[in-house]
Amino acid sequence: MSLKDRIHHESLKLFSTKGFLNTSISDIMQAADTSKGGFYNHFESKEDLFYEVLAIAQSIWREKVLYGLDEIESPKGKIRKILENYRDRYLKDDFNFPGGCIFVTFSVELDDQRPELMKEVAQGFIGLKRMLKNLLEEGKEIGELRVEVNTDRATEMIFSGMIGSSVLYGVDKSIDSLDRSINSLIMYLDGLTPIESLADINIEDHLLEI
Repeated sequence: MSLKDRIHHESLKLFSTKGFLNTSISDIMQAADTSKGGFYNHFESKEDLFYEVLAIAQSIWREKVLYGLDEIESPKGKIRKILENYRDRYLKDDFNFPGGCIFVTFSVELDDQRPELMKEVAQGFIGLKRMLKNLLEEGKEIGELRVEVNTDRATEMIFSGMIGSSVLYGVDKSIDSLDRSINSLIMYLDGLTPIESLADINIEDHLLEI
């Protein structure tokens, strides 16, 4: 791993744990085992590093959360896969994000103090909500969801549940709590299914999961 890659990786971990504002360049240099010269040979400032780390974090998120979606035709099935990947492949990724979801950490600390940085983070949240909304709309069009389902409200419910799960997991690191939170969202998603299709869903299995 090159020095620049090492700085990227150690910054990912530090930012997810302590946040951007509470992580100093000295913290990063110590974690990456480099000098001030080594840092500034690759980055003009901590803000310069922030944008690169954010892009890397977004790439990891896509790789982890969107894994296997191309193999699923059902829009509702894709949302379920997103939720499962978010739980199992992303939030439990202690190698890259020992402090939990880095975007949630950024959003908590940057909103008031560094709005120009928060604007970049917010684009990811907007993209996730747009993707969920589009999948819900597609599912409704082909009859996977009940005709009376309000896709705007359903989008907010699932999105907010994902963020809430991230916050709770970042605080207590409880696998059981995380599993219950995401399983509850999956059960909510299944509850949007038309009545005639509910026979295919084993509600007792869901109850055991949560």
